Amino acid sequence: MLNKRKHLGEILFRWGLVDKDKLTEAMKTSKANGQRLGQTLVELGYVTEEDVTKAIAKQFGLEYVKLESHAVSESAAKLVPEELMKKHGIIPLGMSNGKLKLIISDPLDLDTLDLIRFRLNAELECCLAAPSRINAIINKQTDKLKGSIDATAAELTEAGHSIEAEVRRAQAAGAEDDGPVIRLVNLIIDEAYHLRASDIHIEPMADRVRVRYRIDGVCIERDNIPKNMQAPVMARLKIMSGMDIAERRLPQDGRIKKEIATKDIDFRVSALPGYHGESVVLRILRPDAVNIGVAALGFEAENYEIFQKIIKRPNGIFLVTGPTGSGKTTTLYAALQELNRPDKKIITAEDPVEYNFAGINQCQVKADIGLTFEKILRSMLRQAPNIILIGEIRDGTVADIAIQAALTGHLVFSTLHTNDAPGAITRLIDMGVKPFLVASSIQAIMAQRLIRTICKECKVVDEHPDPHYLRLLNITPEEIRNVPIYKGRGCSRCGGTGYKGRLGIFEMMLLNNEVRELAFARAPSNELRKAARAGGMKSLLEDGKSKIFKGLTTPEEIAGTTQAEGLVIDL
Repeated sequence: MLNKRKHLGEILFRWGLVDKDKLTEAMKTSKANGQRLGQTLVELGYVTEEDVTKAIAKQFGLEYVKLESHAVSESAAKLVPEELMKKHGIIPLGMSNGKLKLIISDPLDLDTLDLIRFRLNAELECCLAAPSRINAIINKQTDKLKGSIDATAAELTEAGHSIEAEVRRAQAAGAEDDGPVIRLVNLIIDEAYHLRASDIHIEPMADRVRVRYRIDGVCIERDNIPKNMQAPVMARLKIMSGMDIAERRLPQDGRIKKEIATKDIDFRVSALPGYHGESVVLRILRPDAVNIGVAALGFEAENYEIFQKIIKRPNGIFLVTGPTGSGKTTTLYAALQELNRPDKKIITAEDPVEYNFAGINQCQVKADIGLTFEKILRSMLRQAPNIILIGEIRDGTVADIAIQAALTGHLVFSTLHTNDAPGAITRLIDMGVKPFLVASSIQAIMAQRLIRTICKECKVVDEHPDPHYLRLLNITPEEIRNVPIYKGRGCSRCGGTGYKGRLGIFEMMLLNNEVRELAFARAPSNELRKAARAGGMKSLLEDGKSKIFKGLTTPEEIAGTTQAEGLVIDL
């Protein structure tokens, strides 16, 4: 026959710790307040917490442990995650006979004990200790760990590993504490902004989450986030950008507005599902990036003069071509800023609108509700604008409307994805635009690329430039005999790369009579190029060479930018 478990009050009474009257009073109070008897006895001051804990241990047949500061070893503390210790008030003592010896304060909390068994995948041997002593030990252990983490984090921060330092702090925080993850994400965003990055790439991999910044057009790996922090970091980014945090199967887009260094900075955010989880990219939209002015774009004197004449014409189309990320939008915005006066009405159709300008009417394409480039363009012509900007000519319909606008007295700016300026003409004709319309409406086409410029802080003469790059650019020994070539040695200001900042290189093609006749005759791109060169057009490579001789960039940079596009042509 099983022995009946003794009542807590009976044990304390038999031990002579509480008399019958006090016990009766405590039982009535605990019943009225819905408290446990032991808690009521302690609150009334009739017994101590230690007395109650010893009685409960006797009641359940468990070992009582009088905890001291040295009772928990470092090796034992590692057996249970700190978050579990703090959340459930438990302390590990070590392994004994294949069981985890665990100090608890409440043997009646069976759900918690089952959860701990499941989380740790271990059988438990429970002991009892006073709750206040358990909390004191856990807090001391936490403070000790936090001090160690803070010291390590401070060392990492001093060594330039601020993200890794914040990761350490975030890992040390409890699962319910979102603060460290918020600080980590804010640090990544702020750091990327101050390092002049244009994009932040957060990319899950098999065993880590890679963080990269695109600085001056080149992706640089900044740090790694542990795999177990992938979910909270991605969730935080989705919350900030207004995405659905529960949707992980479909791509999503969002925007973040954040104040950095007293400026309101916009971020365009894209989440793309991948094999190891969602990859998130933040495009940093800097107001100062498009307010640099035409003079700072990097034009040589001749091209600058042509550009100024073109953008001040009353009608016609001016096209800027180049791959994604070549600065086309920045160039056109600079032109609009120069033309933005009270006597001019300017309307833009963009997908999306990235920068807002006072005095310019900007329309955003919303394909999901049927607001396409075509609809916006047809409507904007009824608004009597002087100048129209079309974000990109993507098909023949948009191209036809742009040409009709140019032929009816509007100045039209737009972009096109082609490798060089002459290729834009053949591309438009391939879209289905009639050759005579292309020939009569387009005033000029400009191809451009962005090149990195040498860091001014560590700029030195390159005594031995690589002959391979010189041959690629057709730079002869005679050309560099009297004009030195420079390079960046690498310093803290440029992150050791030797480059800081970017400029454009340009290929400006004016449509003279000969080029128009060739366009009308559907001539191939190479014939259009020869005619444009004969009319004075400088190639991208030639413009790049002039910047090398001015000490603005290096042969490696120009070769990497132009050679990859197959633009080394007859000079």
